[in-house]
Amino acid sequence: MKEKTMKHARLTIAVGLAALTAACGKKAEAPVAAATNEAAPSAAMSGDVGNMAMEPSAAAPIKAKGHGTVTAIDKATGMITLNHGAIPEAKWPAMTMAFKAAPTITDAVKVGDKVDFDLTLVGSAGEVTAIQKKP
Repeated sequence: MKEKTMKHARLTIAVGLAALTAACGKKAEAPVAAATNEAAPSAAMSGDVGNMAMEPSAAAPIKAKGHGTVTAIDKATGMITLNHGAIPEAKWPAMTMAFKAAPTITDAVKVGDKVDFDLTLVGSAGEVTAIQKKP
């Protein structure tokens, strides 16, 4: 009885792997080796799975809002550094981070200003798209 259950489990796994492989548009390999009745390795299960991450350009931009203090401005590179509180939309804890910013943003504030700001995030990079000094 146990042998029959194991064969059924192997067959179910083999059919599932074949279906997944076919769904990926790859040629299916024989999922079961006839001589040993053991599942054969599938092409869908080999290779470097570390390459499976999406390209950053494929990620959809996230709009977020934050609150913090300006700690540095580099007008030459168009960067503004903010010591900000947690940003839930990005799942970021409070930290100090540099962001791209247009000249209209970097000209509107100075180091030490407490600010509210809007971000557009793509992957782990962000750009400050609006900023307002807090009273």
